Amino acid sequence: MDRLILLRHGKAESDSDSGDDFDRRLAPRGVRESADMGAQLADMGFKPDVTLVSPAARARGTWEAASAAFPNAETRFDDDLYHAESGVIRQAAKAAGQACATVMVVGHNPGLQELTIQLLMEGSAPPSLVARAQRNFPTAAAAVFLFDANGRPHFDGLFFPER
Repeated sequence: MDRLILLRHGKAESDSDSGDDFDRRLAPRGVRESADMGAQLADMGFKPDVTLVSPAARARGTWEAASAAFPNAETRFDDDLYHAESGVIRQAAKAAGQACATVMVVGHNPGLQELTIQLLMEGSAPPSLVARAQRNFPTAAAAVFLFDANGRPHFDGLFFPER
């Protein structure tokens, strides 16, 4: 894997019809922000070869809205990504990245935010950038990292939706 794109799901409804967190769908704002973030990433040349998606309704909806910008991306739904810790997310991305250059993960906080912070610190990002990611990693936010030949991450972008 040469590049990793972390995309937090878009703004979700506060409740689902079933009452189950897993079934919460995107709010209209979440659909809009997810589509916009997908387009923004694609316009900058950040296009995944494979996208790993949490099976939760809000993550699936995020990918559905964003995927129009990535027509050639392979999609894999991964049950382990639902509310996954940062280490689980990183391992899933690393495994998928053995066969492709760019991996995107569509998932949830706190795992995505924690992984973003961890990769920023490993890549010696400026403290101000680490602090920004620690303060806020809102819905539909994305973090992009390049990996060198030794697997060391390098910050390539932190993007927040326009509100």
